[in-house]
Amino acid sequence: MSAFMSVTARRAAAAALAAGALVGTFAASASADAGGRPHRDRVEISGAQYDSPGWDNGTNRSLNKEWVDVTNTSRHAVNLDGWTLSARDGRTYTFHHYRLAGRATVRVHTGVGRDSGRDVYQDRRRYAWDNRSDTATLRDDRNRRVDTLSWGGHRDDRGHHGDDRGHRGGHR
Repeated sequence: MSAFMSVTARRAAAAALAAGALVGTFAASASADAGGRPHRDRVEISGAQYDSPGWDNGTNRSLNKEWVDVTNTSRHAVNLDGWTLSARDGRTYTFHHYRLAGRATVRVHTGVGRDSGRDVYQDRRRYAWDNRSDTATLRDDRNRRVDTLSWGGHRDDRGHHGDDRGHRGGHR
């Protein structure tokens, strides 16, 4: 009878080990998902034209040649409803009912215009960005900073001075 108990005990132990391994594998993968960085869509400020070409004469055409590009580098669309783009002095644009497709860019113009899939307008009558030195900050709908881009005399959080993709100059 002890030989029978031994076989039964061995089978029970093997079953317990197999079940434990299965539970352990599931728990490890679940904790890896929970403990690792959650999947986040990557949205960033990808460029800026903070000094509109030509004279800063305040016309709507000149205002709309001042812009900031916001790019979604992930494959998945991101709902930007409630996200904000702001200047250092507090001027803020809020995205309303806008969904940015995966691997797409939206250009945020300063002046007045009709929003489309690729362009949105702040509907301002004055320039939003300082030509000499400013910081554009993108925040999500929970007011968490997503990205910044600075130009001129001070540094952004990424340690860059300015943005070579934007137009340089200054007469404002």
